[in-house]
Formats: sequence, C-alpha cells, structure tokens
Amino acid sequence: MNFCNVNSSNLNQISAQLESKSTRDRMLALASLKDVPPVDAVPLIKKVLHDESIQIRSMAIFALGIKPTEESFPLLLDLLVNDQDYGARADAAGAMGYLQDPRAFEPLVRAFYEDTDWLVRFSAAVSLGNLQDPRAYEVLIQALDSEEVVLQQAAIAALGEIKVVEAVDHILRFAQSEDWLVRQRLAEALGNMPTPKSISALKYLAKDSHPHVSQAAALALQQLEAAQESSET
Repeated sequence: MNFCNVNSSNLNQISAQLESKSTRDRMLALASLKDVPPVDAVPLIKKVLHDESIQIRSMAIFALGIKPTEESFPLLLDLLVNDQDYGARADAAGAMGYLQDPRAFEPLVRAFYEDTDWLVRFSAAVSLGNLQDPRAYEVLIQALDSEEVVLQQAAIAALGEIKVVEAVDHILRFAQSEDWLVRQRLAEALGNMPTPKSISALKYLAKDSHPHVSQAAALALQQLEAAQESSET
C-alpha cells in the first residue's frame, strides 16, 4: 500500500480535528487517515474508538482492521470480548477478518458459538472465511443449520473462501432455497470447489430465474473451466 507523505503538522491537525465537538469534523478527520501509515494512524484511531457517535465508532473499529500494528489485534479482541454494544462487537469481528491475523481464529469461533446477537455471529462467520483457515470447516458446516438465513449465507460464502471441496455435499441442499441471495452465495462458493457435482449444480443455477444467481453461476463455471485449463497446461 502506498502512503502519501504525512508530516507531523498534518498529524497534529488531524489529531485536533478528532477532538472537535462536531461529529462531521471527527468523521472527516477519521476518513483522512486512510492515507496515513498504520503506525501513525492507530494512535489517532484510538482517540475515537469509544466515540459517542455510533457511526464514528464503527468507522474507527473498521480502520483498525486495515491498519495492522502490534496494537490492532488486541484492541479488536478487547472490543469483541468485552464491549456491551453488539454493533461494536460485530464491527470488531468483521475487522478481524480484514486484519487476517491467525490469532483471530479462536476468538471468532467463540464469538460465533457464544455471542447472543446474530449480527456478531454473522460477522464472525464472514471473517472465518476471510481468514481462509481450514480449521473453520466444522464451525461453518454447523452454521448451515442456523435458523437465521443471513447466517446460512455467511457460512456458504465462507466455505467458498476456505475452498474445502468436502463442503459441496453440505451446501448443495441450498440450490433450491427460496432466498435468492443464498442461491447466489452458493453459486459463488461452488466456483472455488472443483468437483463434478459443483459443475452440475452450477449448470442448474445458470438457468435460475433471478439474474444475479444465473450470472454468478455463469461466472463460477468460467472460473472452474479456467482453473481446469491452467492445471492441464
């Protein structure tokens, strides 16, 4: 990632703006940190990590996920485990996926099993996919049986991310789901799972009545064909 040259006066200006009484000023200051190196950005992000504005808190937590320093992971872990606001816990779980720190695996699994809010569990499932850790397989297979459709969507997508072909038999039961987003996630996931059953299911989904599903299936078929061709050359 290329960062622009940021001098101390710029950082001091951003720091002062983060203490403004104006929510808009604080939000703009936080947004301006996108071009600041992580080592300089994280101390400033911490200033608004517990901001009274939910939107600013959410932005700050997300920013920790894309600004990796030695502090980023422990800060996110503390939020995930201890914050009373389920939105902050969900944001922390999501940011851990962006951080892609292998230490996040066990806390995310615990959050998925133990957190009482579906949004936190959803974010944990998505991030387990982002980590691309095969150990998440059993957790995600169990998530397929969730009563919340969004958790089924997250689990299917995450299984696609970790590319465990053994999951194909488990996710094919969603080929006729009433929720088109579930069918779309299924098509996208199958594009990472090269098996004859995947190809057969994708040909079926390519005829789906919803354009997003049929397009996703067509792209996934192309993806599998390209992968097969490259392996043969």
